[in-house]
Amino acid sequence: MSKLNTNSNSYIFIYSAILVVVVAFLLAFVFQMLKPMQDANVALDVKKQILYSLNIRNLDGAEAEAKYAEVVKAEKEVEGQKVYECQIDGQDILVASLKGMGLWGGISGYLAIGEDGKVYGAYFNHESETAGLGAEIKDSQKWQEKFIGKKIYDEDDNVVLSVVKKVDRPESQVDCVTGATLTSNGVDAMLKEGLKNLSNYSLGQFVESVVEKASADSADVELKAEEE
Repeated sequence: MSKLNTNSNSYIFIYSAILVVVVAFLLAFVFQMLKPMQDANVALDVKKQILYSLNIRNLDGAEAEAKYAEVVKAEKEVEGQKVYECQIDGQDILVASLKGMGLWGGISGYLAIGEDGKVYGAYFNHESETAGLGAEIKDSQKWQEKFIGKKIYDEDDNVVLSVVKKVDRPESQVDCVTGATLTSNGVDAMLKEGLKNLSNYSLGQFVESVVEKASADSADVELKAEEE
């Protein structure tokens, strides 16, 4: 029986092919084993970002899961855009998911709209913006908090919430991140695009909710009066 020639081209080719198949199988196996954990981590991160937009921060995984279940009442889609109907301390809040482009890649965020039609809270994220500059849209809680209380729509349901270099309408404008004008412009465009179709939905939802609450309160008052 002839001895196997380990230096031959055919041996090297076959050995390499078998090795590639085995490694590919092992990588696929590990990926499948870890995928449920990865999916859970991604879902938890989304829930935390939504909570950040509601000004609820510094929670660990279990606390975030519990708080999300408490405050988020429904998840819906409006023309392909996800929105989350929430309630905090009896106040109805609509959280809109936003997606756009920054200077170096995608940006995203969640904007919470209060019953008064103003910003309740905001949180923004990015894929590859410059640390210390464009990345501040995510890293700077102070900058995100500048959006709180800002007017979102005018009387004709046009989006007036803006990110600008020079603020001349403080009721609806937020100043750019210092040194990150292009990323800030991306946030501004993302707000305009992401909020333009939500004015009727958000206002309609809140009006309906307020009417329901008023009716319920009136019924309670009448019932108490009858009991007395």
